[in-house]
Formats: sequence, C-alpha cells, structure tokens
Amino acid sequence: MIRVGVGGWDYDPWRETFYPPKLAKAKMLDHASRHLTAIEINATYYKLQKPELFAKWRDAVPDGFKFAIKGSRYCSNRKLLGEGGEGIERFCGQGLTELGDKLGPILWQLMATKRFDPDDIRAFLALLPRSLDGIPLQHVLEPRHESFRDPAFVALCREAGVAIVFGDGADFPLVPDVTGPIVYARIMRARGALEQGYEPAELDRLAETAKAWSRGESPAGYPYVAAPAPVQPRDAYLFFISAAKERNPAAAMALIDRL
Repeated sequence: MIRVGVGGWDYDPWRETFYPPKLAKAKMLDHASRHLTAIEINATYYKLQKPELFAKWRDAVPDGFKFAIKGSRYCSNRKLLGEGGEGIERFCGQGLTELGDKLGPILWQLMATKRFDPDDIRAFLALLPRSLDGIPLQHVLEPRHESFRDPAFVALCREAGVAIVFGDGADFPLVPDVTGPIVYARIMRARGALEQGYEPAELDRLAETAKAWSRGESPAGYPYVAAPAPVQPRDAYLFFISAAKERNPAAAMALIDRL
C-alpha cells in the first residue's frame, strides 16, 4: 500500500483551502480522513494522550486509514538516546493500541544538533519495542544532522529493521536509503504560489518514486549512502509537511490522484 497525507488536521488556513466553509472542528478529522489515506499525529510529540482520545480518533476514520504517531520529544531530544528506556516505555503505554489496525508507524525525530554516535544509536534502536499488546510496531527514525549520512548508520537501521525518514526538505540532510520493512517520506518543499504546492512534474516524479518504493526498489536519482537494500515489496507513507503548509492537503490529494 501507498498512503499519503499531511501532519495534523486542525490548521486554520486549511479552512480556506481544504475544509468546507463553517465545518465544525469536531468534523475536521472525519473530512480529512475521507480525502487522505494517512495523517501524522504531532500532538504526541509534546505530551502523552489519553487512551480514550486514541479510541475517538480510531472511530472517526474509515477502514484502511492509518495514523503515524510522532514519538515524544522527551525520548528523542536528549543527549544520550540510549538512556531513554523509561520514557519510551511510558510513551508506548499511553494507549496507542486503542488505534487497533489504524496504528501506523511511530516517528522518532532527532534534534538538528544530534550527531551520529554509533553506540548511542545502537542502544536507542534496541529500546524500541517490536510489538505492543500483540500489535506489531513499526519505527521510523528521522536524523537531521549531516553526520548521519554514514553507511554505518544505514547498516544499524537495517539490522534493527527501522526505516530512515526520506526527508525531502531544504534544511536537513537527505538519507534516502531504504532500511526497514516500510518507507516513510516527509515532503517539505511546498510553495504558496502554487495551488497544489508543487509543479505537476514534481508530483509526477513523487508518484513514480512512491510506486518504486512499493515494489521494493531504490529509485534512481537520489544520493544514496550505502548499497541498495534487497528488493521486496514495502508499504510506503508520504506526508506533506511544513513549508507552505496551507498547500499540503492539495498536494497530498494530487499525489493520491496520480497513484
């Protein structure tokens, strides 16, 4: 499967570009989930949520929809990641499994100042649980420092079965190597002057890239750090994030149309 979405669903400028006029906030998730196929939840990055809220989100979206969950900053924004076991356990125990089969990947976003330390990254990856209450978990790591463009980092993630974020933005390095059982892309180049945020040719290329990922390939034309991963079909998640955020829903829908 290839799933496409945005970050969050409550953003006031989307009332002018995405949501129907006067749509109640309580109806926003329902509307978004019928036009997109995944959403990245950002609220979990800042604080723990209640199990009842995860259940409410689960019931608001159709079958087949997926939520990606952003991992707590108290786990990922620390000097020594490998010492965050207690925080990871608390984060995973907040009620994530109330989402049931709508629970998608967990995204761990590192600080931009965090440099690649092989021992610390190895220790952090070892802390990530592979299942919770019988539900398999998929983890994704987003490095944001140039030092992570290192074959040793790619090897550690492949060994742990953890995906590296394909972070397509101007501010952070791109590590496009496929490392886990899924591919997770965060697309961050929308321009406000374009109705869909991107030129048609850019969306065409993204569609072909996503299809290649789903076939298990490493698409040509990207600055890979290590040798390609073995070819095997993979689910792919693409989220339009940041930049001209008001255009991201239109970009996501345009990509869905192409797929």
